[in-house]
Amino acid sequence: MKYKMKQKQNQRITRITEDTLVIGADIAKKIHVARAVDFRGIELGKDCVFHNDQEGLTKLVTWMKELQEVHLKTDIVFGMSLPGTTGFR
Repeated sequence: MKYKMKQKQNQRITRITEDTLVIGADIAKKIHVARAVDFRGIELGKDCVFHNDQEGLTKLVTWMKELQEVHLKTDIVFGMSLPGTTGFR
């Protein structure tokens, strides 16, 4: 079982290239925060603070698209942590 999970994780990592914008979101009860990095983990831009409503999700998508355009990225990988967990899914 662990082998399959490790293999899946390695497949996800190989998807990340110089052209990838990596977004990680910390999901909380009311206010969420997303951060963007490049394939080396270098932060790109300021964090995006958003709420779990239509306006907040629109803000998140707009922020991701703007960063993608500014940094000339052709792909986005999005991951999030869920409340009560200790890692990204």
